[in-house]
Amino acid sequence: MSLYVIGDLHLCFSDPAKTMSIFRGWEDYQRKIEENWLASIKDDDTIVLVGDTSWGMTLQQALPDFQFIHNLPGRKIVLKGNHDYWWTTKKKMEDFLSENGLDSINILHNNHYQYGEYGICGTRGWVNMPDEVQDEKVLRREVQRLEASVKSAVAVGLEPMVFMHYPPIFASNFNYDILEILYRYNIKDCYYGHIHGRSAHELCVTNTYDDVNFHLISGDYLHFIPEKVM
Repeated sequence: MSLYVIGDLHLCFSDPAKTMSIFRGWEDYQRKIEENWLASIKDDDTIVLVGDTSWGMTLQQALPDFQFIHNLPGRKIVLKGNHDYWWTTKKKMEDFLSENGLDSINILHNNHYQYGEYGICGTRGWVNMPDEVQDEKVLRREVQRLEASVKSAVAVGLEPMVFMHYPPIFASNFNYDILEILYRYNIKDCYYGHIHGRSAHELCVTNTYDDVNFHLISGDYLHFIPEKVM
C-alpha cells in the first residue's frame, strides 16, 4: 500500500494534435506513462496527480484520458493544474466520474484524503505577481484553498503533506503567501510540478529549504516514472 506522485501527464487521447511528443524529452510519453505505471503501481497503492492531467477542454473531452487513468492500477487523487480547462465544481466532477464508472479517481479540492496517519492535502497554487490585481485575487483564493485542505486534515488528527501544481519557490521568486501556510502548519514535505525542460528544472528547489522538503515531480523531470513518497 505505497504512495506515489507524478505531475503533468498532459494526456491527449481525445485530441492527438495536442500531443507533447513534439518537445524534447516527451517522445512517446503516453506509452512511457503506461509502462512505468504498470511496472511500479499495484491495485492497493495510491498515486497523486498534481495537475495538467488532461488537455481536454471539457469533462466530456477529457473522458478518454480519465478512462486511461482509471484502467491503470491504484487509487488516483487528482488536483488542478493551469492547463486543466475541464476542471469545474467538485460536485460536477465527482458526479461525472461516478456516472462513467471511474470510481478509482478522486478530486482534491478544499479537502484531504487519508493515507495512514497522513492527510493528502493540496491545491493548484499560483504565481506570485506583485501589483497584478487579478493575479493577487487568484493567489488569495489558492491560499485559502490550501489552508482549508490542510486544516481539514489537522482537524481529524492527521499529519498533512502538501501537493501542488505550481512551485512555491522558483529561481528567485518566492511565493510567501503559500510558504506562510507551509511554515505555520509545519509541513515537512511539499511536492510540485508545472516546470518543464532541463534548463528550467535546474532553477527549481529540490531539497530542504526552511525545514520544508521540496520535491519536483513533473512528468518529464521524472522521465514519466511515478515517484514513491512512502
